[in-house]
Amino acid sequence: MSKPDLIPFKRLFNWFLQRSRPYKRLVSVAVDVGLLCVACQVALVLHYGRWLYAGDSSLILVSVLAPVSVIPVMIPTGLYRAVIRYVGYHALWNVVKAVSLGTLIWMLALNVIGAALPLAVIIIFWMTALLAVGGTRMLGRWMFRQLSPVGYSYKNRHANRVLIYGAGSFGNQMATAFINSTDVSPVGFLDDDASIQGSELVGLRIYSPEELPGLIERYGIDSVVLAIGSLTVSRQREMVRMLENHPVTVKVMPALVDVDSQKIQYSDMSDIEVTDLLRRDSVQLNKQLLSSCVAGCSVMVTGAGGSIGSELCRQVLTLKPARLVLYEMSEFALYTIERELRHFLSSSEAIHEGKAGYYPELIAVLGNVQDREHLERVIRRFSVETLYHAAAYKHVPIVEQNMVAGIRNNLIGTWQTAEAAVSGGVRHFVLISTDKAVRPTNVMGASKRLSEMVLQAISARENDGLNEEKTRFAMVRFGNVLASSGSVVHVFRTQIERGGPVTVTHPEITRYFMTIPEAASLVIQAGAMGRSGDLFLLDMGQPVRIAELAREMIRLAGRTVRDEYNPEGDIELMYTGLRPGEKLYEELLIGGDVSGTEHPMIMMAREGFLPWDELKPELMLLEQLMLNADYDGIREQMMKLVSGYQPTDELSDWLKPEPADSRDAEKRIDGTL
Repeated sequence: MSKPDLIPFKRLFNWFLQRSRPYKRLVSVAVDVGLLCVACQVALVLHYGRWLYAGDSSLILVSVLAPVSVIPVMIPTGLYRAVIRYVGYHALWNVVKAVSLGTLIWMLALNVIGAALPLAVIIIFWMTALLAVGGTRMLGRWMFRQLSPVGYSYKNRHANRVLIYGAGSFGNQMATAFINSTDVSPVGFLDDDASIQGSELVGLRIYSPEELPGLIERYGIDSVVLAIGSLTVSRQREMVRMLENHPVTVKVMPALVDVDSQKIQYSDMSDIEVTDLLRRDSVQLNKQLLSSCVAGCSVMVTGAGGSIGSELCRQVLTLKPARLVLYEMSEFALYTIERELRHFLSSSEAIHEGKAGYYPELIAVLGNVQDREHLERVIRRFSVETLYHAAAYKHVPIVEQNMVAGIRNNLIGTWQTAEAAVSGGVRHFVLISTDKAVRPTNVMGASKRLSEMVLQAISARENDGLNEEKTRFAMVRFGNVLASSGSVVHVFRTQIERGGPVTVTHPEITRYFMTIPEAASLVIQAGAMGRSGDLFLLDMGQPVRIAELAREMIRLAGRTVRDEYNPEGDIELMYTGLRPGEKLYEELLIGGDVSGTEHPMIMMAREGFLPWDELKPELMLLEQLMLNADYDGIREQMMKLVSGYQPTDELSDWLKPEPADSRDAEKRIDGTL
């Protein structure tokens, strides 16, 4: 029968599927009654070798007693509550039990009314009834899969058709939950295990991933849901790389969703994010390093409302400090992080575990890191022992156009915070630095490198010749963190949601990336290592081309890139040129003097600096230049102090003095000259 010949039958089949559940159960019972009567006649014919006289009242009674005996037994087993398209081995076993018990009752009833049949007829009836009742259910399931292979979509025409990648226990749970969902239609499984491909699980066929293109075309697949419980980042990356070339979205089930509840909606699933692909497989944490500067201590975080600062606060709380001081310049950012942390403290079992009534003191302080006196009062008042200095202006173009504010916050703020820490008796001081400090081309990077030099010099000043360090200074340098405020990932996501274009500054620009939790964890561990003045570098993995990052995000959104190779694509990728102070490539190391540490992802570098007696006068001169708004002088002083600082652009500060001829021209235009 050709496909066109199937169309009328398919319409009739779909019409039947759309009937109410009681209607379909009534039809199922009627079909089984007819089949059992036929099975009785077949048993008689096969035994006697001829058709018996149909008008014989005793034969009619024998045939009627067959369904009367079997059907009442089948009802309690749930056979008429089962969904035919998901009939499995459990349902077939119920058929065997019900038909066997019903046949026994039929045989006893025949003996009671004096119409006993030969045992051979009973056995043939039993076998024929099993074949008929069980076979029709398997036939119904096969017909459903062939004519309407998209699960519950006949009930909801807008149901999202999904394939489940992974036919293990988690995939089984997920499929069962999807069956009860109103807006998800499970079509089948994908699995790499060739030994189970072609078999079925909860009524759904298991396919090879290589069959995906045909499945998409045949069944109109919307999404592929990853359902592998112990999925490493590298394996997830491989799977997504394979799937991203197909017009489907890749979904995952968040850990917080209760799959066992079987009430999953399509909205519960989340798209695979590019941040998931850029993550690395987790490295074993050094618990001793994590807790040595935090557990039972009074800890302070400057820039507590920022991307890194807020994550440091979250992780510090899990390590059970005696007190956590949140120091932040932005009132709203401080309010947000304090509220989040208080909610965490009130609801987290991990915090209270093993220590009855444990509740660390949480202090939210508004303040500027350039205000040394205020910092000292805070540090002394709350007996701060460990200080993580995350307060900084980090956006390169913004700092380039506001260089005085950027230098004051990043450099002078670090200087004043460090001096306050020394004066207040802080034992551990950790600076959050950046890869942009290496051979900087912008004010932001230069200010961070000079901040490192300030800490190196103060460390040498305070601890030189001492057997016991007073304040131990550490600097931790790393690259970009994923999904931080203003991150390129956020920018690209917003542009994709608007339909493009997605803007990239240069086709060859690359960056190092690390997740915020990973960076914060390594910062805490690095801060507990080494001696005062050590500079630590975090292993950032391989650099990522930003253009490829943009392309991947477009593909993960189920869209295509519009370019010269695909002019009909959905979203255009546009190159806008490097921004002021922007580098094509970032580095983590200035020199070659680097060594390993006790942690495989943390390295230690030795980099030169000026002694404090030489550096301090230069810093004071820089402050005077900023007071005088001498922008050329500021740049020259920064270039003098920071080795390798080579600005790539002209001064772009909004407040730099304009050339005299330009001012005269403007005055002529407005009539003042």
